[in-house]
Amino acid sequence: MLIGIDPGASGAVAWLSDDGHLVEVLDLPTASETVNGKKRTRFMPELFADLLEGRRPVHAFLEQVNGMPSLPGADGKRRSMGAGSAFAFGMTAGLLRGVLVGMGIAHTLVPPGEWKRELKMKKGKEEARIRACQLWPGAAGQFRRVKDDGRAEAALIGLYGSGRMQGRGL
Repeated sequence: MLIGIDPGASGAVAWLSDDGHLVEVLDLPTASETVNGKKRTRFMPELFADLLEGRRPVHAFLEQVNGMPSLPGADGKRRSMGAGSAFAFGMTAGLLRGVLVGMGIAHTLVPPGEWKRELKMKKGKEEARIRACQLWPGAAGQFRRVKDDGRAEAALIGLYGSGRMQGRGL
């Protein structure tokens, strides 16, 4: 058993068999917290550790995160992740890796461009949901909502990892 992890705001963890069969996909555990009078959703590493303890994976494939450049939006204006969001995103990725290291679970950081290229995917969150539904039609309900892109990406990262562990491409 291996896992794929998408550390994004709607992040998720997916368990796959060594041959790429999707076993389960769950949203990352979070809790609501008030920061400076605003409600924020925060990743809960102790609950994530509990999830892994129940069925310890042989290997984890975690999407490698980097700073987000400012990108042009549909209206032509440049958009970038705010400092607070960027900090929370990096913190979640670091906590995920810390849990893996602390539990002694071997892991590989996977750049997004690498797994997407291997799966012959274009950019965009919608593309991940479509591809996951094609690959696992029996689990398509897990990827039906727009906010399920993290589930789709976690499953696809796991599929990429399965191919790497088997010494094959996809």
